[in-house]
Amino acid sequence: MTKAEWESLCDGCGKCCLMKLEDVDTGRVSFTAVACRLLDVGTCRCKRYAERKKLVPDCVQLTPALTRSVDWLPRSCAYRLVAEGKDLFWWHPLKSGDPETVHLAGVSARGRVTSERRGLDLEDRIVSWPK
Repeated sequence: MTKAEWESLCDGCGKCCLMKLEDVDTGRVSFTAVACRLLDVGTCRCKRYAERKKLVPDCVQLTPALTRSVDWLPRSCAYRLVAEGKDLFWWHPLKSGDPETVHLAGVSARGRVTSERRGLDLEDRIVSWPK
């Protein structure tokens, strides 16, 4: 798969850009309704994608190898689906031809999250919907 083909798998849901908390005792990862400061919460796309690693050093760059080894990607994530040999959902832009279908299907973070800012207690913002 070329880099462009790999990048095209992103459905624009924004779920991987949500702040996550990991329980140090169990390793369980919980999603929050707080998005990375670089995520445009209206479009669910990174505002500074090309510079994200420099601006947010702990931003995770998904690669085929990493995708196979992490368990926090939502079950609807195209990267995860491809790694598991599964088909994309009907609402994926590569299937529908429309980048809005991910939002119309109600599977994106649009309208569900707030942008990262100081003073937010992430433990109070844990949600279950990304999984």
